[in-house]
Amino acid sequence: RSGRSAALRARMEERLLGARFRYLNQQLYTGSSRDAARLFRADPAAFHLYHRGFEQQVRRWPERPVQRIVRYLRRRPASLVVADFGCGDCTLATSVKNQVHCFDLVSLTPRVTVCDMAEVPLADESVDVAVFCLALMGTNLQEILGEANRVLKMGGTLMVAEVASRFEDIRAFLKAMAQLGFRTVSKVSYFYLLEFFKTGPARSGPAPGLRLRPCLYKRR
Repeated sequence: RSGRSAALRARMEERLLGARFRYLNQQLYTGSSRDAARLFRADPAAFHLYHRGFEQQVRRWPERPVQRIVRYLRRRPASLVVADFGCGDCTLATSVKNQVHCFDLVSLTPRVTVCDMAEVPLADESVDVAVFCLALMGTNLQEILGEANRVLKMGGTLMVAEVASRFEDIRAFLKAMAQLGFRTVSKVSYFYLLEFFKTGPARSGPAPGLRLRPCLYKRR
């Protein structure tokens, strides 16, 4: 009997975690990066809960996008400096020999610098590779990707891994990225792993194709 009640309690806790994760997930995709920073500053425990829920979702996928990026970096010189925007638990930093600057809204490990992804504490043109692995959240994508352009050296690489279903119009998105100073090098499907080279500074004015649907998870 006690075993049944423990199992029931565990199921209820998992449901509650799922419900809170979906709520937080919706907040992250429908507000700006500044809103997200304020949310987690006010309630850091919510970030830990979000990360647990996120890990549950990603475990169901055929492959973790971060492993693709790890393999990519291991094929390139270890001297390249990397900026990981939305680094989570720093899987990327702990899997490669490169110097990796880890940024997120809350620190899950001491390696993380807590900041808004639209304002990272790095000098202009100071990194070789910028990474957004399932981390392009918020309504101010142009500002966030403009920040990636600012910190990247000319000819530097931007890696974006996102679930394919988020892209309303991939061609329009890639065209908008050109306006932000990036040339598309390659893309891979199930999730898209987009590789860009920085070609110059971001041009001013709206980039209308720079739209991504929220990544909303269904109740199971």
